[in-house]
Amino acid sequence: MFVAMNRFKIAPGREQEFIDIWKNRETFLDGVSGFVSFHLLAGPATEEYALFASHSVWASREAFEDWTHSEAFRKAHANAGTSKGVYLGPPQLELFESVV
Repeated sequence: MFVAMNRFKIAPGREQEFIDIWKNRETFLDGVSGFVSFHLLAGPATEEYALFASHSVWASREAFEDWTHSEAFRKAHANAGTSKGVYLGPPQLELFESVV
């Protein structure tokens, strides 16, 4: 199992807008070989930002890397960066491989 996680810092008061963006976007993950699941998680909020994390679960690192070079990946990320003022900087990518 392989997990790709992105952490997002979201502007205060824009949390629901961020959630709506993720609920309504097309991920193009259906039918991608090795894709298992996707989740969006809400974390703690401060006066500076609200923390969110998305994570996708893959059968292997290779399946994830193949997806990042695919047309499905390009289509899923075509509108990235169009929601100015919602995101406080780029997401922080973290990759995890199952050891047990």
